[in-house]
Amino acid sequence: MKFIPAIDRYIFRLVLMPMLAVFLIAAMLLMLDKMLKLFDFVASMGGPVSVVFRMLANMLPEYASLAIPLGLLLGTLLAFRKLATSSELDTMRAVGLSYTRLLRMPYAFAIALAVLNFGIVGYFQPLSRYYYEQLTFELQSGALGASIKVGEFTTLADRMALRIEQSREDGRQLLGIFARVADKQGQVLSVSAREGRFLALKENPDTVVLRLSDGQIIQEMPGQMPRVLSFSRHDLPIDLPSVEAFRKRGGKEREYILPELLRIGWNSQVSQSLRNSTQASFNYRMVEVVMMLMMPLLAVALAVPPKRSSSPLGVFVAIVMVVAYHKVNEYGQSVAALGRMDPLLALWGPFLAFAGIIGWMYWRLAYVPGGQPIAGLERFAGNVGKWLKRFWRRHPGARKLAGLRDAA
Repeated sequence: MKFIPAIDRYIFRLVLMPMLAVFLIAAMLLMLDKMLKLFDFVASMGGPVSVVFRMLANMLPEYASLAIPLGLLLGTLLAFRKLATSSELDTMRAVGLSYTRLLRMPYAFAIALAVLNFGIVGYFQPLSRYYYEQLTFELQSGALGASIKVGEFTTLADRMALRIEQSREDGRQLLGIFARVADKQGQVLSVSAREGRFLALKENPDTVVLRLSDGQIIQEMPGQMPRVLSFSRHDLPIDLPSVEAFRKRGGKEREYILPELLRIGWNSQVSQSLRNSTQASFNYRMVEVVMMLMMPLLAVALAVPPKRSSSPLGVFVAIVMVVAYHKVNEYGQSVAALGRMDPLLALWGPFLAFAGIIGWMYWRLAYVPGGQPIAGLERFAGNVGKWLKRFWRRHPGARKLAGLRDAA
């Protein structure tokens, strides 16, 4: 690190910690929200808890593609805001360091993270999305070993109903077992047992054996009297339901990697609807990656408040702008996928408009004496706050409410 100038090392440290903190916080919030939904879903399907964490792991690339740009933006913004509010930025400017020179290290971060995000949205995210859909399918079809719910009747292979009163040792020991089995000839077996356990068969993986202990069997045949048999041990074979194989990757455009999008989107032999959706997906991923190169400029433009001001308005405006732009891109992708608008216009048009706004804001800050892009917004926010205070003081209802609050 000695060959890197001291000023760049200093900015590197200022940017790194807030950027990592924002990235981790954003990713954790997204994962926690999804985790609650997945726990409910897996519990309703009777699947193992471990599948929740496998599904979350496959959602990480999608969350990372959202958290990385936000971390880069807020990390740079908070670093330069600290420099501005502590007057260090004025000192750097006074010795001849321009904003463009100071952005050398943030742009090193931006280029590295843009390459990383390109790999995520281009390759890792499509594959992980497919594996997530595969886990969902296997969970719904029972391929993940959906558990038998204690105290409820469970239907197996359409001809067997099973109910278990208690389960111990993680399901290895079952107590209070009742089973009702019917065959094609009309024979019905009602089996009750004190305890039992499941055993797998190596030679026949599609069948398991329920080994029962201390119970009775009531055998019913059409036109015959029921027979009652007692046993100390009885093996009851259970045929597992067949599980349909999951589809191959590529059922949805979000599961295609970038070379596949290029091959399909501009292939005249595929349907127009498929071409529209793949072209929209390709342009959406590219515009999200390229926009990361504008994040340092936006961060610096919103990080430097007017003199004698410590308002955090720039942080709020930055988050609103980035989230709004992301939603506009999602809408543009949906419209382009339906064929209602050309993908270049629907996605690169908002990019050029947003990049133009960012460029103007940075130019005002860096090259116009006294230019503050958020100064007007701060004055407007201040005027709105003063107006609300005057309204609160003058409005009769507000004064009455204030009097009641003081009396209480």
